[in-house]
Amino acid sequence: MSRVMDIVLVILMAPFLVPVIIIVTIAVLILDGRPVFFRQERMTRGCKPFMLYKFRTMTHDDNDSGVAGGDKVARITPIGRFMRRTRVDELPQLWNIFKGDMGYVGPRPPLRRYVERFPDLYGEVLKDRPGVTGLATVVFHKREEALIAPCTTAAETEAVYERRCIPTKARLDLIYARHRSVCMDLRMILATLNRRMRAMPKVQK
Repeated sequence: MSRVMDIVLVILMAPFLVPVIIIVTIAVLILDGRPVFFRQERMTRGCKPFMLYKFRTMTHDDNDSGVAGGDKVARITPIGRFMRRTRVDELPQLWNIFKGDMGYVGPRPPLRRYVERFPDLYGEVLKDRPGVTGLATVVFHKREEALIAPCTTAAETEAVYERRCIPTKARLDLIYARHRSVCMDLRMILATLNRRMRAMPKVQK
């Protein structure tokens, strides 16, 4: 998806999403306190760093690093659990899209540590601008969660993520890069929205 289309979508969706962002900001502030947002360095196209924004879903830890596996489950707050399930925590990334750090569709932006550990792999993946969602997110997200959920230590989570998640996600990202089109991007967006709607709590009649 082109940069122009990303900006057009941001403008079109802002009237609907900005009120949600405001409501979630107030909810996190009341229920979990500050900081409301989680900031983390990620890598964008050309392996350049940028600051990614999310709603905070865990208790704050200055030493937090790496992916969130089973070793961090106890730190997830009740509202954080809901935001993770519905991916509402990623709404602040509209700002990253507006700035040009990311697009709507593309490979998920990795941490610097993984880019430095697997430079050849990410050198290929990050030829494309990263996105909020993408083929790897749609196809592999649940499997990734299932793989790292049983991990009880940070070291175990890292080992499983590096050995079993990174290679699979990279293969899917490169498949996307070879077949990328506006139609495929729209399919990824619709598939992601469908998953979010299915994750919303059901209203009891």
